[in-house]
Amino acid sequence: MTAAELDTSYELDLSLILHALSDPQRRTIVRELAAREEPVPCGSIELGVGKSTRTHHFRVLREAGLIEQRREGTRKLTSLRRAEVDATFPGLLDAVLAPVAA
Repeated sequence: MTAAELDTSYELDLSLILHALSDPQRRTIVRELAAREEPVPCGSIELGVGKSTRTHHFRVLREAGLIEQRREGTRKLTSLRRAEVDATFPGLLDAVLAPVAA
């Protein structure tokens, strides 16, 4: 691993994933990342919370193995580990991220 990258070696654990996805703010982050092809800067996802709360949400998602982050210059780029999650828990993200019927 180079100094420009962050640790992305988190194992996928269903209980950690379900805990991470239990929070509406974290589901918003995952939805935004799922809708984009390329990694995005953390600050580009609007949550309406303070920096420390935002950092906490990204840490929970990273430690659950749902996202990976890497540094590029002064930016931290985030992407969803969709392929890995879908391979380990098929259909989970689709079920969680599906629109809720009114």
